[in-house]
Amino acid sequence: MATSGTQRPGGRTERTRQAVLHATLDLLAERGFGELTVEAVAERSGVHKTTVYRRWSSPDGLVAAALQMGAEDDWKAPDTGSLEDDLYEVAAEVVRYFTEPALKELPTASVLAAFQSPQAAEALHDFYADRHVRMAPIAERAVARGEIPAGTDGDELVRAVCGPMFYRLFLSRESVTVADARVTARAVAVAAREGAFVRPHV
Repeated sequence: MATSGTQRPGGRTERTRQAVLHATLDLLAERGFGELTVEAVAERSGVHKTTVYRRWSSPDGLVAAALQMGAEDDWKAPDTGSLEDDLYEVAAEVVRYFTEPALKELPTASVLAAFQSPQAAEALHDFYADRHVRMAPIAERAVARGEIPAGTDGDELVRAVCGPMFYRLFLSRESVTVADARVTARAVAVAAREGAFVRPHV
């Protein structure tokens, strides 16, 4: 998986990559993975289909590479000075990203693609693994402030606060709002203070 510090080719090669992968994301949002074709991506991007086939080989390869671009952004974990508020910002971003009309089509299509393509699933896993690394300071800062005990598992904090959002979005199909994100963040923060997410000694 690429990271923000990865060296990438420049010039025409990079312009081609960007054009193809952005076209892939646009079409994924518009049509879903099942209707995505190399030919459509080539047409949308203006890159000859032979080039697209040679470099990415299939819709699976295109989607995997496009999702990996998420690791190239400069996203940082919130730093509000409070564990509850940091967790709220994380959960609220999930809600906004998957519910706002101007945003929701692509992330929803990306999750659904992961159920249809092993390569897309691996890319999505890597994307969230990268986000977990970037969110590690949330728990670290909370420990330093004395809000939660040392040894608290930051990954579990993130899973606990985001899990209910994804449950509503993709399983129970209930409505979900930033108010729900606040309730969940408060509950997770309270549990964390009590040591619920401290890694057990093996």
